[in-house]
Amino acid sequence: MEELKSIMEKFVASEWDLISVPAQQWLDGEFHKDTLISAIKEADEQCGTCGCDLDPLYKRALELL
Repeated sequence: MEELKSIMEKFVASEWDLISVPAQQWLDGEFHKDTLISAIKEADEQCGTCGCDLDPLYKRALELL
């Protein structure tokens, strides 16, 4: 669970609304699993191969959820 928390904090720090907003909601305990998973999948589709530090985190977060 600590690994997932760390990933969510990195998503929030990205300030990319697509992923930062649902990640912050998760950290705040407002967990909407379907919304979060959908946002992570969309972020992975849009940015998952750009070479940034977040690329591997999308897939790992999905595994942990």
